[in-house]
Amino acid sequence: MAGIVQFENVGLRYGQGEEVLRDVTFALAPGEFYFLTGASGAGKTSLLSLLYLAQRPSRGIIRLFGEDVVTVPRKRLPGFRRRIGVVYQDFRLVPHLSVADNVALPLRIAGADESDVAEAVREMLAWVGLSHRAAASPETLSGGEQQRVAIARAVAGRPELLLADEPTGNVDEAMADRLMQLFASLNGLGTTVVVSTHDPQLLRQVKAAQLMRLADGRLLDPTGALRFPPARVSMA
Repeated sequence: MAGIVQFENVGLRYGQGEEVLRDVTFALAPGEFYFLTGASGAGKTSLLSLLYLAQRPSRGIIRLFGEDVVTVPRKRLPGFRRRIGVVYQDFRLVPHLSVADNVALPLRIAGADESDVAEAVREMLAWVGLSHRAAASPETLSGGEQQRVAIARAVAGRPELLLADEPTGNVDEAMADRLMQLFASLNGLGTTVVVSTHDPQLLRQVKAAQLMRLADGRLLDPTGALRFPPARVSMA
């Protein structure tokens, strides 16, 4: 089966600087769970930015859902993004919308029926323990509460691909466990999940998860050796 994500010899640089990602080649299989790890500065956030189409690579090929997204016209990119849920480190909640409306936003953009929107929002807010904050504005929430709203928003639409950048960094251990259960449940419904983390405790919570490790902008194999092209790597 073709991968839901395919990278071939991908490099990324910002401006005229050195490449922050180099010769990255891998494939992600539909319905699998992946942890993306590496030290600070290894390139995890940059790799995720390529996956959710916030950046285009300096070189190489990226395919999402079977299509080349490097050469696709920009007007088609929103269609790809609607199939991806993203949990950002900085939350990116819309300040003038309530908690419930923030969670509902991607569903409304996708044109979902309002009755379905309301049901999904209730379900997601109950799961992350914020039903009592549905009418609150983001500025009145703690950092951990904002993180939970961001996660509820990302998963409300049952995305085909879920990307989470350090999703448990602002919550306590009990809530971190609960959120990982949510990701695992979504994965069980068929969503491909990629969680970026530096927390070794999380790696033990999803037994079937596969590990992707970055070091100095390069992908490592499970033994810790660098992966170089032209060898094609699949973690599926």
